[in-house]
Amino acid sequence: QVLLGESGGGLVQAGGSLRLSCAASGRTDSRYAMGWFRQPPGKEREFVARIIWSAGYTAYADSVKGRFTISRDNAKNTVYLRMNSLRPEDTAVYYCAASSRVSTKIDDYAYWGQGTQVTVSS
Repeated sequence: QVLLGESGGGLVQAGGSLRLSCAASGRTDSRYAMGWFRQPPGKEREFVARIIWSAGYTAYADSVKGRFTISRDNAKNTVYLRMNSLRPEDTAVYYCAASSRVSTKIDDYAYWGQGTQVTVSS
């Protein structure tokens, strides 16, 4: 079992920044990779970024490359998503998720947080 809890969402103007946090607990073999996904209003959930917990290797969706940075603090069992140069199209519910494999696919992530709302105003 893995428990995940996101925080840090909110309302920000276009061009601004936010940092999301995801506190993780539970089995480490079930959270080999940690991912951030988002679901914009009326759209399907999509991949944003992922990190390999032990090695720190990262991957990003093309839409956020150069603007978002995923990182982790092993001592705090926390994964972060730093979001810069935010755009109105980044508005979504952001979810943290854990997977036992290296993947960007939603179906490969077995554990999910409750989500945190990010709203970017123009």
